[in-house]
Amino acid sequence: MEEAICLTNDLAAEHLILAVENPFCILPRIRNAGSIFLGHFTPETLGDYLAGPNHILPTSGTARFFSSLGVDDFCKRSGFTFWTKRGLQKLGPSAIALAEIEGLTAHAAAVRRRISGE
Repeated sequence: MEEAICLTNDLAAEHLILAVENPFCILPRIRNAGSIFLGHFTPETLGDYLAGPNHILPTSGTARFFSSLGVDDFCKRSGFTFWTKRGLQKLGPSAIALAEIEGLTAHAAAVRRRISGE
């Protein structure tokens, strides 16, 4: 079973049927699959026509880095960040160093200026 789970995660199948006695024990160890069908009585056909999970799935092993299409794919979201002055003073020098390594001098200057209070 260990070898099968490793192979399954390497293959990253579009459809995966866990036709085993207790699929819920194995499910947490499956990291790469587009759509997973659990147990002997859950053929892929039900997922395709009746069960309702999404049928726009990652093909050709792309389940290693993509998920099936879902509602979130149609929602706009924004990330946000908030730092305190103390946090910037503590970790800002690391950001400056990384920016300078990348040659992004304006990024480094933006942190430096905020730390110095100019």
